[in-house]
Amino acid sequence: MIIRALLIWVGLLAIAILNGGFREAVLVPRLGRPLGQALSTVLLSLFILALGRIATPWIGPTSLQDAWLIGVVWVALTLAFEFLGGHFIFGKPWLTLLADYNLLAGRIWVMVLIVTLMTPVIAFTRNTA
Repeated sequence: MIIRALLIWVGLLAIAILNGGFREAVLVPRLGRPLGQALSTVLLSLFILALGRIATPWIGPTSLQDAWLIGVVWVALTLAFEFLGGHFIFGKPWLTLLADYNLLAGRIWVMVLIVTLMTPVIAFTRNTA
């Protein structure tokens, strides 16, 4: 189950990277940074929900605890990639990386993490109901 969850997370990562490219190439130039980032966050959340809904049965959680574990693993990998990769590979300063979590500044990136955590749980409960 964990290997399959990791494979799906790599797919989520690819979608997130493509979404980021689309945001910077299309959304931000047309809508401005705040609205472009917000729309990009919503789009990525919808993609995560869609892929997670399709993939969770293939991953094969057998309990609600398994579904939560998948969500926690996905969030942990996302945070590790964002902070460790963002800082050490892409050279972004820590404060720039943390800025995405400033809800008071209108940054709603945390929504992606909540959706990532909850998607396997939602998919599992919908498939078992």
